[in-house]
Amino acid sequence: MYTIMAIKLSPRNKIAPTVQEILTRYGCIIKVRLGLHEASVDACSASGLILLELLGDEKNQIIKLTEELNSLEYVTAKLLEI
Repeated sequence: MYTIMAIKLSPRNKIAPTVQEILTRYGCIIKVRLGLHEASVDACSASGLILLELLGDEKNQIIKLTEELNSLEYVTAKLLEI
């Protein structure tokens, strides 16, 4: 089973440092992290998406991480188990 979290940040630049701080605290349960945002030579998107693969057996930590992220303005975190 895979435990995947999708985190949407908008505006990305305003909230990213706080999200980074939270992710660092939960770093031991994060197996894979991928950050996505639109970027070009002329512009950088105001919104971003972070995808995480989490250690599925750490349910309490995953719940705490999700709640902490969702408590922030400009952040939405969703879990998917497949």
